[in-house]
Amino acid sequence: MLKIGDIEMKNQVVLAPMAGVCNSAFRLTVKEFGAGLVCAEMVSDKGINFRNEKTMNMLYIDEREKPLSLQIFGGEKESLVEAAQFVDKNTNADIIDINMGCPVPKITKCDAGAKWLLDPNKIYEMVAAVVDAVEKPVTVKMRMGWDEEHIYAVQNAQAVERAGGKAVSLHGRTRVQMYEGKANWDIIREVKQSITIPLIGNGDVQTPQDAKKMLEETGCDGVMIGRAALGNPWMIYRTVQFLETGKLLGEPSVREKIDVCILHLDRLIALKNENIAVREMRKHAAWYLKGIRGNGKARNGVNECNTREELVTLLNGLVAEAEEKEVTVG
Repeated sequence: MLKIGDIEMKNQVVLAPMAGVCNSAFRLTVKEFGAGLVCAEMVSDKGINFRNEKTMNMLYIDEREKPLSLQIFGGEKESLVEAAQFVDKNTNADIIDINMGCPVPKITKCDAGAKWLLDPNKIYEMVAAVVDAVEKPVTVKMRMGWDEEHIYAVQNAQAVERAGGKAVSLHGRTRVQMYEGKANWDIIREVKQSITIPLIGNGDVQTPQDAKKMLEETGCDGVMIGRAALGNPWMIYRTVQFLETGKLLGEPSVREKIDVCILHLDRLIALKNENIAVREMRKHAAWYLKGIRGNGKARNGVNECNTREELVTLLNGLVAEAEEKEVTVG
């Protein structure tokens, strides 16, 4: 079983911290599908330290989501430590995660995210400073390297362990690859063999079978699922079941998909207000609709919805259409 510090997970399946996606409404929905650990989207250390209203709202955690890992990012030691102390004392997160994987320029330009991957000494110094300043376990999410010429995954993970970090999540892509190409699982195996703290593998886990394969091929302690869970929390449930029983459960019906989509919408409305929630839900609804026949037209319609009523009417209409087709075919 996956254990980080003294926090014990009920299984090895972890929801990745995805920016712009992993708010409390999404995390809770995924948690109810059985994730052992859910990770919050990355939060700026400066946003926390300046008590920025939007940032403060991002620190909200529903007790039902726990255990939860809250991710912070930054490029300066004092600022990162101050933010970590705030999270430690003022949130109900179980784990503080430091982002060393975000590849986007606006983050790396601030010497944050994946920029750290070029310097194992900086990683040691930054992680050690945070570990010394907080009581919650500290973990790190990183990529395998900056580019093909600078792959210091083993040294970087060892630096995290030496600094007192309690686990590493490793995405088997470089910063330059962004989300393209194939994730390198060999590097995950190499890193696993080089450290004694838990390693969570990340990259190209799109099916329950992929999760099992990653665990077997790399020896990693947990498997992180990101984009495959978008609009598809069943991926989490099916993976947990497959790892525990060897049984591969079927895909959800159209009705099940839409019911969960509406539940997710209502949670988002409770979190953010209807106007913001409906606009934000458009991308999620498009993900939920993937694989449903006739979804092209519906996805266009989703982008024109401005109220809960409009969106729910459209989604329910799609279910009625799908069920009618089933009856006709039957």
